[in-house]
Amino acid sequence: MSVKTKIMLIAAEASGDGLGAGLAASLKDRVGASLELSGVGGPRMAAEGIVSPFDIAELSILGWIEGIKAYGRVKKRIDETVAFVLREKPDAVVLIDSWGFTIRVAKAIRQVAPDIALIKYVGPQVWASRPKRAKTLAGAVDHLLALYTIDAPWFEREGLPTTVVGSSALHIDMSGADGGKFRARRGIPAEAPLLLVLPGSRPSEIERMTGVYEETVKRAKAAIPDLQIAVIAAGTVVEDVAGRVAAWPFRAHLVQEDEKYDAMKAADVALATSGTVSSEIALAGTPMVIAYRIDNLSYMLMKRLVTAKYITMLNLAADREIAPEFIQHDATPKNLSRAVIERLKNKAMASAQSMAQTEALDRLGRGGPRPSDVAADAVLSVLRDRKRI
Repeated sequence: MSVKTKIMLIAAEASGDGLGAGLAASLKDRVGASLELSGVGGPRMAAEGIVSPFDIAELSILGWIEGIKAYGRVKKRIDETVAFVLREKPDAVVLIDSWGFTIRVAKAIRQVAPDIALIKYVGPQVWASRPKRAKTLAGAVDHLLALYTIDAPWFEREGLPTTVVGSSALHIDMSGADGGKFRARRGIPAEAPLLLVLPGSRPSEIERMTGVYEETVKRAKAAIPDLQIAVIAAGTVVEDVAGRVAAWPFRAHLVQEDEKYDAMKAADVALATSGTVSSEIALAGTPMVIAYRIDNLSYMLMKRLVTAKYITMLNLAADREIAPEFIQHDATPKNLSRAVIERLKNKAMASAQSMAQTEALDRLGRGGPRPSDVAADAVLSVLRDRKRI
């Protein structure tokens, strides 16, 4: 009987679920039938055959205050995850994004099963805030898969071997996305202005942002009566988003994961909660307005720690505000609607922003090999070095 290579992938929110699914597919391509995958994840990892022992939606926590409130629940899931690792006895565990959850899981595994190779996929953004996390991570895992070249020096200085794999959001193939077909399916006239709303992928983001976006859209529709609205619902929060959007006093087309790129191509402007989705919108060539809110106490604490000028990677890469950002108290329906209306009415402004977004994508490393393939090769290299394959 052939010896199996056992790899566990652990993700705790929608973005990590997507990374985990891509990594799983690339590992299967390389290892074939001798690979045994297990893990914690969401629907996209489940589609790759990874059955999670619990629903990860409850782990999508934003801000210190939410973290304190959810501590008991999260601690229980950490314990369950570590117990799952001990039962499965994988050769390697890949801990994907979600710093607060995965660093605790990593430390717990290291204590009880030090022979298991631990690989972190996406490190904390120490170049933006809390640089001491680089040393913390170096003491907890064996290897880091980083998204951007700016990440590597911070962790390598602490002795953590790092592979820059690139961001999967920069390598999405938009060639098959068809905005015209999306409009036709939804009965949206080709000439009608279309605003795409992306409220986020965490339950707390949906709770905090959908009311703001509803009022924003009301103002935009008052200024542009024929404005059409579409709302993307991430897989982890689709029911929550659907319920809230159904109560809006105007029609909004609910878009699920399978046609979100068509919707991005179809839209004239996007209104998005900050996150990796901003890169996807830029790849679609759609100008965007970015908003973000967390609880006030967490924001006050975070303001003292964050040193970066912007929260959107496109803006950081360009070192200027290409996509307007409205954070916390500035993320008001008045401010957001003004920025949205400007871009809907001023085609030259919208076009210039779209071009600048594309240039920023190039600076971030668009093109090259698929990140999931680079990540898979790095994971297998770690196992070869440890003579596990």
